[in-house]
Amino acid sequence: MSAAAAARKRGRSASGPGAGAGSGKRRRKADSAGDRGKSKGGGKMNEEISSDSESESLPSRRTEEEEEEEQEETAQEKKLRLAKLYLEQLRQQEEEKAEARAFEEDQVAGRLKEDVLEQRGRLQKSVAKEIQAPAPADIRVLRGHQLSITCVVITPDDAAIFSAAKDCSIIKWSVESGRKLHVIPRAKKGAEGQPPGHSSPILCMAISSDGKYLASGDRGKLILVWEAQSCWYLYTFTGHRDAVSGLAFRRGTHQLYSTSHDRSVKVWNVAENSYVETLFGHQDAVAALDALSRECCVTAGGRDGTVRVWKIPEESQLVFYGHQGSIDSIQLINEEHMVSGADDGSVALWGLSKKRPLALQREAHGLRGEPGLEQPFWVSSVAALLNTDLVATGSHSSCVRLWQCGEGFRRLDPLCDIPLVGFINSLKFSSSGDFLVAGVGQEHRLGRWWRIKEARNSICIIPLHRTSRPATAGS
Repeated sequence: MSAAAAARKRGRSASGPGAGAGSGKRRRKADSAGDRGKSKGGGKMNEEISSDSESESLPSRRTEEEEEEEQEETAQEKKLRLAKLYLEQLRQQEEEKAEARAFEEDQVAGRLKEDVLEQRGRLQKSVAKEIQAPAPADIRVLRGHQLSITCVVITPDDAAIFSAAKDCSIIKWSVESGRKLHVIPRAKKGAEGQPPGHSSPILCMAISSDGKYLASGDRGKLILVWEAQSCWYLYTFTGHRDAVSGLAFRRGTHQLYSTSHDRSVKVWNVAENSYVETLFGHQDAVAALDALSRECCVTAGGRDGTVRVWKIPEESQLVFYGHQGSIDSIQLINEEHMVSGADDGSVALWGLSKKRPLALQREAHGLRGEPGLEQPFWVSSVAALLNTDLVATGSHSSCVRLWQCGEGFRRLDPLCDIPLVGFINSLKFSSSGDFLVAGVGQEHRLGRWWRIKEARNSICIIPLHRTSRPATAGS
């Protein structure tokens, strides 16, 4: 046997079963020594120490793992979360835009419907039921004229009031402060070099729908045109052969209609300072006139007992009958309906398709006089809030009376009375419907049949409070 073979044989014998047994004996000795140590120290204490050490080590490892996972999730999901947030914002914006578009479409549709109803003369907003009678202390009284107020107009923005009186003066008032903004005094006849003005009692006024021009007419047959903002005199229209009793601008234009005790109706172009034409038809002195946006006007024929609608392009007229006395006041409610008052104490609602009143309220302000000799109070003025069911009438019965027009303008129901002493010679609603202006005098605007000494020549601003916003209803 060679030396190498002998060495291999010795190596196999060294790593054989004997060696394995020796290492196994050492392991068993170590395990038995560990068991003896546990039994000596007590199993309970060793278990508690082991449990504490595990509870301290496991949470620390778990916390580190959770933090790592959270950090990994935030990094991974950040873009996705921001993208979802951006998409949600876009969705909300689109929903808001859709709601705004729907709201605008509803508004446009409602406005178009109102415009169509207004053009047809069938728009009737329900306002009257919401009106509350104001307390007497809430009524503001403006004094500045020496004689009876005959007419009032309100600027389209409701910021100022123009009043005129038998003293031949015109005063511009601030609605907010109640102060005089401008006074156009009486002009003396025949005097040269004096400021222009009226030298005869003023019976009527009108203001254009854009607030640019003011026109005033007097018993001296003259129509004076003013720049409404500054009250500068512009020019004079002549042509009527008697007192000018009614003026009205066509809405949206500078076309002016005038009427007179000479029984005629004249058409003027204020912007061009020109006369257009004259229309005839009434059989007595015309007392009042009104117009809206159509190329026509309505007149109250005084003692001829008729209301007439003048179609200017066709040069034709419609004649309406209904009152028993002199028709002294008239106003359009919309393009198809109007209200008038007469000295027989009646108030009438008219439709252009009927020659007779749709509604007639007799003795609208009651009776006066001794028993057995009672006479109705004259209706000296009427007013209507445009395209609504609210109407006001004035007399010398110590009150202004508010009325509600029934559906279809076929009924006239009293709402409330507003105490005012004197002749209510003129009534005008503001464009917003927030207040009513009354021109009060000691005498009737067209004559001196009575004189109420207790009355004060003044302009009264009557606030109209509402319980809620009015709803629109077309009939």
